Amino acid sequence: MTRFFSKEEHSKIIASIKEAEKQTSGEIRLFIEKRSKGDVLDRAAFIFKKLGIHNTKKRNGVLFYIAHDDRQFAIIGDAGIHSAVQNNFWDRIKEEMQKHFAEGKFAEGVIKGITQTGEALKKYFPHNGNDTNELPDEITLG
Repeated sequence: MTRFFSKEEHSKIIASIKEAEKQTSGEIRLFIEKRSKGDVLDRAAFIFKKLGIHNTKKRNGVLFYIAHDDRQFAIIGDAGIHSAVQNNFWDRIKEEMQKHFAEGKFAEGVIKGITQTGEALKKYFPHNGNDTNELPDEITLG
């Protein structure tokens, strides 16, 4: 557990990942660290690869990356997602998360982003009875 989220918030975030993944075959990961080591998108791309998110069968993994002391975050989807969606796919989700973050409601923002991602991905990657959980659902700390 991270000091950034309370134990209760941590549990709610994990539950939101599990719930979102019931709607889609997409896989969702959350990585949190105090500071980004360089450009936030470059760091998120590095973490994406380090966590093996690109190894999903349908290339439909998503990383939510947060550098909380830097007040920066990024959402990165794999190649399968980007080949199926429009360029502005993540904009609405990021904007909604930013609204919550601006109010200091970080857990709510993360949960909202994860929930919206599950809902959005089900159109392109619906969950079916044969789907397996390819990646862990826990929060990874840097």
